[in-house]
Amino acid sequence: MIIMMKKLEDIMEWGGLKRDIIFLILSGASLLFSIFGYSPFSFDMAWVAIILCGIPIIMEAVIGLVTAFDIKADVLVSIALIASIIIGEDFAAGEIAFIMQLGALLEDLTVAKARAGIEKLVHLTPRTARRISGTSEEIIPAEDVHVGDLLRVLPGEAIPVDGVITSGETSVNQAVMTGESLPVDKRPGDEVSSGTVNQFGAFEMKASKVGEDSSIQRMIRLVQSADAGKAKIVSLADRWATWIVVIALTAAVLTWLISGEIIRAVTILVVFCPCALVLATPTAIMAAIGNATKHGFLVREGDALERLAAVKKITFDKTGTLTYGTPQVTAVVSYLKDLSWGNLYAYAASAELNSEHPLGKAIVHSYKEEMKNAPTAPEDFKMLPGRGVRALTDSHRVFAGNLELFAESDITLTEEMIGKAEIFLEKGCTVIYLAVDNRSAGFIALSDTLRQNAADTIDAVKACGVTPVLLTGDHENAAGHIARQLHISEMHANCLPEDKLIWIDSYEQQNQPVCMIGDGINDAPALKKACVGIAMGKIGSDIAVDAADIALVNDDIRELPHLLRLAKRMMTTIRLNLTFSMTLNFVAIILAITGILNPVVGALVHNAGSVLVIINSALLLRWKEKQKKR
Repeated sequence: MIIMMKKLEDIMEWGGLKRDIIFLILSGASLLFSIFGYSPFSFDMAWVAIILCGIPIIMEAVIGLVTAFDIKADVLVSIALIASIIIGEDFAAGEIAFIMQLGALLEDLTVAKARAGIEKLVHLTPRTARRISGTSEEIIPAEDVHVGDLLRVLPGEAIPVDGVITSGETSVNQAVMTGESLPVDKRPGDEVSSGTVNQFGAFEMKASKVGEDSSIQRMIRLVQSADAGKAKIVSLADRWATWIVVIALTAAVLTWLISGEIIRAVTILVVFCPCALVLATPTAIMAAIGNATKHGFLVREGDALERLAAVKKITFDKTGTLTYGTPQVTAVVSYLKDLSWGNLYAYAASAELNSEHPLGKAIVHSYKEEMKNAPTAPEDFKMLPGRGVRALTDSHRVFAGNLELFAESDITLTEEMIGKAEIFLEKGCTVIYLAVDNRSAGFIALSDTLRQNAADTIDAVKACGVTPVLLTGDHENAAGHIARQLHISEMHANCLPEDKLIWIDSYEQQNQPVCMIGDGINDAPALKKACVGIAMGKIGSDIAVDAADIALVNDDIRELPHLLRLAKRMMTTIRLNLTFSMTLNFVAIILAITGILNPVVGALVHNAGSVLVIINSALLLRWKEKQKKR
């Protein structure tokens, strides 16, 4: 019997959305014909609506009862529909079926529109790849690419897997992964992501992440797990629906016995249907997920937004979250009157030009960006591991490194010089000391820089009624400097991964639900532990993204306040939907018991309520709080 029901269920799913629209059009036309008494056949035209819209409802109720003893709204709807037919109210039965299916269609359209922004990722998955083997090239399915394979990508083609460019220069459209509107220039050594599009030149690349490990597949997994059905309020509505079925049947029987009018009992069954109650939550959640997607967030589960609406604190990791995660030159200080800071900067950039150290690369990069000029190639370059570099540039011997290097080279630093550097060290900067021709010449201070709009974002988070907390593994000076810049009053530095867990747990023990935002592998435990975890999807590690409930695809944290307000707005919409649906049911039941409502009008009033609930939820798709004028 169960196997037969499953087969019937599969048959009912044939045709999908297009079939439902056609059936609704035919049913609507048949109900109009029924109203005006037109029928070319020997039966009421309302039977077309009963068959096309009513039978799927009845079959779904029967399948649910037989396979899982699942008593939901469709059970009560089926009983009301059958009861209406028995007492000869064919139009009422057809109207019930039509409006119920119309409500279901509106829900499907709302969900489809909500998911449209992220499900297009699935269609962007590359199907083939050009694999190079020696001098030959073959086109193979993208899923057959292995790590280490050498691939060629032509202009206009989607990049099949994640990898590193080995030869060729191009520009890549990364909008699908990062939201960037302009193409990004790529050269040998640069990483490229699957699903992004090669704009101009052909290039060769070595595959590094393939199949399920690739960037596009990771995003698809996030999409596929974005399911509103797991929300707590949905299950609550389902429990209410089960009790409502029992109460409705009891009320209908008592009204029939007391009044002696079966039409009143049938009307109670019609208006007691909890469809609006059941639709109230999932439609709002899916619409909110769609809205969040347009603002750069991939929401894995609907109840993540429900939980986010209740958070009291947001704990931020520093590096890569509030900052860019890459060091930049913030100051160049010269000790010598005969040496300008610009010339000192040029000597340092030249000395570091061939350095493989991240700080050396940061100096060269910052020099190019700030001075709009390439540094001079050094002579006699030597890397001194653990201490710095030494090079000959423009006939000057330049040292760049730490105090150890200066001690080894017998270069002295006065207390005044060290005192100037200490000012920057207290701000959390890293200091590279510089010497020219064996004289202490000055230093370069580097620090991680704040993300653009980070301060405005923190202020907006506070305006949402949520307290920002800095939770970082960085030392006290660096963390304190960032916290002061952002006006974050609560800060915990030198945190190991287990320390972050302890702090989050302590907040939640105080009934202060926490949202954690981070990007690194060390943040993964905290992202999992927090009430809601948000990972920086662009720069974040795979482990961090997998541990989080929400991924911020383009790493633009300025949209975070919108997400907080959206979550609260979603809960307001759900409460309005639930209140409206229960109030409408209560009023309609009183009118049905007293005989004021008949089955036809009852069906119209009650199911119109379901449509209004769905429309109210759909408003969340484009919701954005209006900014107050200052």
